[in-house]
Amino acid sequence: MTRHEPVRRILFVSLSCVGDVVMTTPVLEALHAVYPDATLDVIADRRSCRLLTYCPYLGEILHKDKDKPLRGSLALLKTLWRRRYDLVVDLRTDGLAYLFRGRRHLTKWGAVPYGHHAVEVMMGVIREIHGEAAIPSARLWLGESERAFAEEVLAALPPGHWLALGPACGGWEPEKTWPAGNYVELANNMADRFAGVILVGGAADTDLTAAVASGLDRPCVDLGGRTDLLQAAAVMERAALFLGSDSGLGHVAAAVGTPTLSFFSNDRPERCRPWGPRSEWLLHESRDARRISVREAEERIRSRLL
Repeated sequence: MTRHEPVRRILFVSLSCVGDVVMTTPVLEALHAVYPDATLDVIADRRSCRLLTYCPYLGEILHKDKDKPLRGSLALLKTLWRRRYDLVVDLRTDGLAYLFRGRRHLTKWGAVPYGHHAVEVMMGVIREIHGEAAIPSARLWLGESERAFAEEVLAALPPGHWLALGPACGGWEPEKTWPAGNYVELANNMADRFAGVILVGGAADTDLTAAVASGLDRPCVDLGGRTDLLQAAAVMERAALFLGSDSGLGHVAAAVGTPTLSFFSNDRPERCRPWGPRSEWLLHESRDARRISVREAEERIRSRLL
């Protein structure tokens, strides 16, 4: 099968974590650009697939339960056994995709990466289809209800530019989390550039977002534990900058076009920084995010992102 043969139905095997799902969207966009009339069915995690709700060319979302690998795989096979796809694109490559019926299978095992970043590696799976065209940006699609939610919860902030903070790292390693006091100091130092502050995080992050909010000397809205993924995306879309730990929220912010500055520790930013034209990162030589100074972060924001 060549890129010019008719392709009407594609099965796309995505990844599980929030940041990983966001980084698969350039592959989705590239496939849609080559096969604009094709419907894409997606296999994804139950939580993170929420990010794909409004994708206009999405067909059906099928769930693979990663907590029940064998039973989850059998359930998928049962669901998909009678279906036939023109193309199966597998970014996970655990061998399951070869059991799905398709004229052609593209997986990581045959990939030719464009570079070292995770997006460039995943795009390598479809390189013979995509060719040497520019790699698309990461993208999220929002609905009217999410944007209405953002309008309502941010109404209390004064007009002007807003700073979104995502202080949680999504893990238990202390070296990944920039201290709450640093977020407070930086936000207060930048009163000349930001009229208000938005705090975002999951249900497990409420103590941390509340600690930051309590120290701010400017208007803020603490949304820790009060949003789902797309509501958080709609809120961050309204911000002039996202500042936070190396986590899924940084990827979400970049995918709605918001400039980002991420604090890295164990992971390699050249591989997994948010994929976007205005995504910056900081990494201390010790690989401990707690040792990145407020001054360094402020200088990076003022010189590169504002």
